Amino acid sequence: MEYRPVITVAVLLFLSHLMFPETAYAYLDPGTGSYLLQVGLAVLVGASFAIKIYWRKIKTSLANHFSKRKKDGKNSG
Repeated sequence: MEYRPVITVAVLLFLSHLMFPETAYAYLDPGTGSYLLQVGLAVLVGASFAIKIYWRKIKTSLANHFSKRKKDGKNSG
């Protein structure tokens, strides 16, 4: 008799019990909103900086993609 599936199911049940407790005594202080705002702004600034760095590659790639469509006669629109 193979016990591997039984052990796997038991481990998954145990982990799900740890991940989803019945009651969570959590507290969100007033600074949490400003922290989330800072994280959101950091993501936007980081994404815009990455686009700025790779803009020439993005522009060239899009130009090549759309010029191939025109050459093939596959105009959309």
